[in-house]
Amino acid sequence: MAPRGHSADDVARAALRILDDHGLPDLTMRRLATALEVQPSALYWHFPNKQTLLAELSDRIVGRMASGTPDDLRVEAHALRDALLTYRDGAEVVSSTLALGLGSTLAHDRLTAAVAAAGFDADTARRGATTVLHYVLGFVWHEQQRLQYDSLGAREGASGLESDDFAFGLDLIADGLRARAGAGPLS
Repeated sequence: MAPRGHSADDVARAALRILDDHGLPDLTMRRLATALEVQPSALYWHFPNKQTLLAELSDRIVGRMASGTPDDLRVEAHALRDALLTYRDGAEVVSSTLALGLGSTLAHDRLTAAVAAAGFDADTARRGATTVLHYVLGFVWHEQQRLQYDSLGAREGASGLESDDFAFGLDLIADGLRARAGAGPLS
């Protein structure tokens, strides 16, 4: 029987608040239990371990990107970036979840569909999507690290990454795919 008063959704929402307020290193089961005013063992009714909780958070973060039919690689990559930037350490949560083979494949599936919509075969679409996914995760992870360092005053006068830097890298990947396969543009 599940503990009274808190659903899996309540636990996940509280975990996202802690993630956003304190960052991934401070998202502990003990802190989460304290925030929900329960014993840490009560959390395991909903999530058998911290990795499955992080997979749920990853799915919620990535789920923010889904809308409509994925037919434009750049739109999908920007939507993923925006979703990752919604939460502090969002890229790290999603990246670590994917590395463990947990969570949904929504981001990769949407990117794959966008590459395929440009006329690429299934294997190229899958590989191109993987490349873009890794690019977005890495770019945003770096971006989020800089934001945290800047907020702590650790980097004085340093310039951050710009949105056009992200677009430039994405264009390089899209142009490379097009040149390699001789296919149409990835609008």
